[in-house]
Amino acid sequence: MKILGINGSPRGSKSQTLRLVRAVLDGARSVGADVEFMDVCKLEIEYCNGCMTCYEQGECVNIDDFLELYEKMLASDGIVLGSPNYVNSVTAQTKTMLDRMSDAIHCQMFIGKYGCAVATAGGSGADEVVAYLNGVLQTLGANTVGGVGVVLGEDPEAMIVPAEERAYELGKQLVRAIENKETYPEQERFHAEMLERMRALVMANKDRWPHQYEHWKATGRISE
Repeated sequence: MKILGINGSPRGSKSQTLRLVRAVLDGARSVGADVEFMDVCKLEIEYCNGCMTCYEQGECVNIDDFLELYEKMLASDGIVLGSPNYVNSVTAQTKTMLDRMSDAIHCQMFIGKYGCAVATAGGSGADEVVAYLNGVLQTLGANTVGGVGVVLGEDPEAMIVPAEERAYELGKQLVRAIENKETYPEQERFHAEMLERMRALVMANKDRWPHQYEHWKATGRISE
């Protein structure tokens, strides 16, 4: 079992979010998972320019580090996303990565995968960032098992240590969910709705987006 942890904080080794991502990975490793860590801020990832070439051809016009990261995501059973709260959202580096994944959403490439999210904030909004990241994973097709958000306040160390403990348990929970192929009724309804929406979108644009149409045919989700 492969678990990939991705941190979107630009603070390097000083990142408190890094501590949470690593704690999730440590928890997953403790119950037998093979884990890997990626720091988005050390990668060269260009902005999406909305050209839709990925819809048409399945390839991006940008030549950068995104493809390697994306291939690691596709090869993983579980994905951990982490970001601090920057102005009520994820960091710019995290958002740049996510914006490059619209083809993956149209093709629902994360069906069968599981994920979770962690976030930190100085004063507020950590839980909202966790919810956003888990929402992205679900939109990609993955099931999410939970998250850890922590507001660091005036004494960050006092807050981050118990949050690391929760993140460690979250990592074990992620592995158990993958092993047991757990399902969640509310998420199953969401996935069914997403499949129908994306199927209709791709069918309506099958002449313009041949890559996506062929992908849906290959997966057996459309027969036309």
